[in-house]
Amino acid sequence: MVVVTAGCGTDRTAREASAAPTRSPASPMSPARSWPPLDWPTFKLPSSPVPSATTTPAPPATTTTSRNTGRVSDGWEVTVYYTAVEEFHDGEPEEVTGCRKLDCSNGDDSLGTYPEDFVQAVQDEGTGRTASGRYLNWSYDVGFWLDSQPRSSDGRALVPFVSAAADPGVLPHGTRFAITACGHQDDGSALPAVTCAALRRASWLITDEFTPGLGGNRHIDAYIGPETGPGFTGSDWYVTLHGARLTIG
Repeated sequence: MVVVTAGCGTDRTAREASAAPTRSPASPMSPARSWPPLDWPTFKLPSSPVPSATTTPAPPATTTTSRNTGRVSDGWEVTVYYTAVEEFHDGEPEEVTGCRKLDCSNGDDSLGTYPEDFVQAVQDEGTGRTASGRYLNWSYDVGFWLDSQPRSSDGRALVPFVSAAADPGVLPHGTRFAITACGHQDDGSALPAVTCAALRRASWLITDEFTPGLGGNRHIDAYIGPETGPGFTGSDWYVTLHGARLTIG
């Protein structure tokens, strides 16, 4: 899949070229493992219009991590990615072909017709929720497929304010980290306070990885859930952080 790259007031093309994680579906998980844990909260799409500083899928209170342990590391770039939502898109109809199930790649079955800007968002972000409630997912090495949920590279469900992507050689799969300082945006300005606070409250887990060559030595991509209205990429939640500080482990 491809993941997000642009933030509020930034050049989307440039970010898409530099931050495109892939989430190729892995083989089905062992039935002995339960993911996500049963006590994790369920996230629902807010019914509010274009998101503002007060509308976002909030991170669960149960995911706060102690900042008193772990390795502190400065100088990180943090981007975010999200699940596109078909109802917020109204482009020309575009037919999509691919796989009708997870365990498949480069299929040629008809997966339906969707607004072209929604299809583009799915390719940019890696996942989109259709009007039927199913998910149209995409990965560079798999193509499009239909699923019951958005997925990470290991086949697990993406969890808002938990799932994140990095190059495996930088932060291995399963690494936990917290964002302890938000740094600054592309133009040097501070991140909106509410956005920074939400990112800092979360306890992140690396379950995704970048398309080879598009990650970077100090670059992570954080999943923030479904878009909450039209114009989401112009909101305070679609951001790039530079010079961020992480506490790792």
